[in-house]
Amino acid sequence: MSTANTTTCVIGDIHGCHTALIRLLDEVRHRADTIVFLGDYVDRGPDSKAVVTTILSLSSRHPRIVPLMGNHDFLFHQYLMGDDSTPFLQVGGRETLASYGLTLAATREEMRRCVPADHIAFLRSLPLFWEDQHAIYVHAGLQPGRHLSQQTMQWCLWARRSFLASSYNFGKPVVFGHTVFSEPYCTADKIGIDTGAVYGGRLTALLLPEREMISVPRENS
Repeated sequence: MSTANTTTCVIGDIHGCHTALIRLLDEVRHRADTIVFLGDYVDRGPDSKAVVTTILSLSSRHPRIVPLMGNHDFLFHQYLMGDDSTPFLQVGGRETLASYGLTLAATREEMRRCVPADHIAFLRSLPLFWEDQHAIYVHAGLQPGRHLSQQTMQWCLWARRSFLASSYNFGKPVVFGHTVFSEPYCTADKIGIDTGAVYGGRLTALLLPEREMISVPRENS
């Protein structure tokens, strides 16, 4: 496929808001050659499992789907692997477990039975960032002055103020989520599209190179 006139659609933090995701995909998927998801598919919202299922299904039907890792997805995978559960449960993990039919008392065997293997593989395989001719895409941010190949998980998944305050030019705009804005944050070198769907805001998609924004309300799932 020639990349000269291709359109990339970028979707911000979903956090289990499955109804909003379906509505937004109905608006944008036919317009995009590539769909990039900025991570945070799980936690806080009502149907994390359905969100992951929909993205996996879309991957088999759309020419190019690029799901990136968010910090909540990382914590969920760590929890499933038996690591410290405290961070995951402190940031909305209970809602994620409930969407899979699990409680805090679930055993490892129950988790293996209730969380599909392809969901675990999905969480494990998520990259930290992606790049095309339009932009660089990452969940939270990038460390100024450091090459893409040297970026760390800490910056890619958790960066906030230090990234936003930096004037470093990565050569392309950096499109990110993680930090919630009431309206998309747009400058020449940074575009933030987490508009807080799970907090009663909206779920936002960005179409590049036009920089067109499309958003839908969360509604109830």
